[in-house]
Amino acid sequence: MKKLNIAISSYRSAPFGGGQGIFVYELSKALRMLGHNVNVISGPPYPNLEPTINLIKSPGLDLFSTFVFKERLKIFLNKKNKSVNDWYEFISVLLGGFPEIKTFGNRLSHLLKNCSYDILIDNQSLSFGLLEIQNKMPVIEIVHHPITKDYDYDIQFSKGIIQKISKWRWFSFLKMQKKVAPLLKVIFTPSANSKNDIVKDFNVSKKKIFVIPNGIDHKKFSPKKKIKRNPGQLITTASADVPIKGLDFTLKAVHSLKKDFPKIRLVVIGAPRPGGHTERLIQKLNLEANIVYKTNLTKEEIAIEYAYSNIAIVSSLYEGFGFPVGEAMACSIPLIATNVASIPEITSNFAELISEEDVDSIEQAIRKIFLNPSKYQIRADAGRMHIIENFDWQKIAKKYESLIYQTMEEF
Repeated sequence: MKKLNIAISSYRSAPFGGGQGIFVYELSKALRMLGHNVNVISGPPYPNLEPTINLIKSPGLDLFSTFVFKERLKIFLNKKNKSVNDWYEFISVLLGGFPEIKTFGNRLSHLLKNCSYDILIDNQSLSFGLLEIQNKMPVIEIVHHPITKDYDYDIQFSKGIIQKISKWRWFSFLKMQKKVAPLLKVIFTPSANSKNDIVKDFNVSKKKIFVIPNGIDHKKFSPKKKIKRNPGQLITTASADVPIKGLDFTLKAVHSLKKDFPKIRLVVIGAPRPGGHTERLIQKLNLEANIVYKTNLTKEEIAIEYAYSNIAIVSSLYEGFGFPVGEAMACSIPLIATNVASIPEITSNFAELISEEDVDSIEQAIRKIFLNPSKYQIRADAGRMHIIENFDWQKIAKKYESLIYQTMEEF
């Protein structure tokens, strides 16, 4: 097979927060190991990549690096030779929008005008610029899940009309995505559940959508036999302070368990928004001494946190794929997870699946595992083998490679 020049684009690729930076790192690495030349084109924050992979920076204003108006204004004023995209970004952010996706697509289209890649794999932007690009070269769009789901939950948990208007303005980019998605020729998504939601919410033909699960780095996410688990320690991931992650329900369960398990402690991989909803809830529940946040951790450091913990909890209301689910299983830690969206596609029978938005179910599941750890450890060990057999990145990359060649041939 011909070795390819592949471009992977991502409007933002934070290496430690959220799944986008992880996905870009893993996919680029896996395709490079198959012998292809891979360049990653990203807006800020930029991903960590393997040394053999070239990063092409497509800098916007990065106005979400701060939420202070004076600092945003300074960023804008200091930008030399301001483009139409720069003006659009600043004004849109000023009015409460999230313009990065649209402006990244515009910059990407301009950047690729004189480039000779065999194919572009775009990570979730669904921007107008992609429609111009796919007239010149094969394009595969990755849609982890339609962001309509995030919008629905944000509106559901909003308090008052002002919050609802704010969320409506923030998610205004969805109008663009709903127009672009049906016009794209090829879409990859990591779960059958996401495929069905893309068809429904974005009005895309099923024939255009291919399901390829994400892989899990089961070498770095692995059991640490020499590390002794801390009594009462739980672990969860909440990379963003948003309702869809369902952290509220885990916090309330911890509050209910404090009396019977005084050493209970929840390690949260992520960071709360200063003064935000989660911080206020922790104070209201008097859990400051029981909650520990850890941010900017490497894979190895996260795996160590799993090793110190007795139970991993994923209380998300929705997941397009859910890296924390697979990573916890790869570390052989007993897992409690909501039985929603793609999660049961990943876990199979190797996790304690519970209903979403159900504090009592989380509490009872934690009690069961605390009181009979050896029983659930046997299932957790089998869960690791399930991840190795079904979610190995090299196997996943070969599926990508096969459909990449097919996409090129049809183009």
